[in-house]
Amino acid sequence: MAPHSEPEHRDEVTAHPKGQDAPIVRMMVLETDEPHKETKKIPGKTTFGEILHNHFTNAGKAHDPPLGIETDRWFVIPEKGGTMPKYEDFEGCDALLITGSVYDAHGDDPWILDLLKLLRELWQSHPKMHFSGVCFGHQLLCRLLGAEVRPSPKGDWELGHSKIELTPIGQKLFRTDDDHVHLHQMHQDHVVAPPTVESAQGLLPKGTRVHVWGKSDHTEVQGVYIKGKMFTTQAHLAFDEEMVKRQIEMRVEAGSIDDQEAADQAGDTADLEHDGEVAAGAILRFFHDEDEDVD
Repeated sequence: MAPHSEPEHRDEVTAHPKGQDAPIVRMMVLETDEPHKETKKIPGKTTFGEILHNHFTNAGKAHDPPLGIETDRWFVIPEKGGTMPKYEDFEGCDALLITGSVYDAHGDDPWILDLLKLLRELWQSHPKMHFSGVCFGHQLLCRLLGAEVRPSPKGDWELGHSKIELTPIGQKLFRTDDDHVHLHQMHQDHVVAPPTVESAQGLLPKGTRVHVWGKSDHTEVQGVYIKGKMFTTQAHLAFDEEMVKRQIEMRVEAGSIDDQEAADQAGDTADLEHDGEVAAGAILRFFHDEDEDVD
């Protein structure tokens, strides 16, 4: 499936077991990369937007009570056939999610600067929009709010199955008494410190509480939560075993990952059980404003 510049609307509804429709939110996925060529051949995995839609749909069905989601997706990288949406294209959307990418969230590629401009406009003029991002998307949203994003000090990668220690806010978001979750990672860059009211330069009202929901040995800011506004994750909630292995393969072939031993070790963890559906459920509750007990 070729990259597309127009959003493809997903008219998929999660039904209540008793026959009543579950409440629905509409999400726009801004695709900032494409899956591995072999992954794209698999039905339901042709784009990251499609992968995330199916993942959230499954999490919504498993939720009690069920939660529904509709998904538009928009591929935004011009040199690969995409275009940047306009503010009006988000009419009717309750949430947006920015995917992961091989690009650097701290880079100044023209499309990244255009995306930051669009996000600023949406943040300021669409007060009920819920913002989420995965990996690159997490970093870019934190950059929007003035946080610093840069490569890890040691230049090492966090790859594959990873243990993330939850803060008390993280335990509330994930609705667990456990002090950790496991998710798949695929990054070298990181958010150095969470954004603040001061760093956001007017985008966050005075008194806004910015929470970090988790940390790992590699990365102190594994995700940021701002009640009713933003919920991000550095880790990938929708990666399965083959996706982990293929995404690592892509980065090794591109020369981004030059530590073959670390890559092989990470690939060996790809089949381990992870909490991706739990993370999807937490973000879906946030989209539905069902996080009132968090803060």
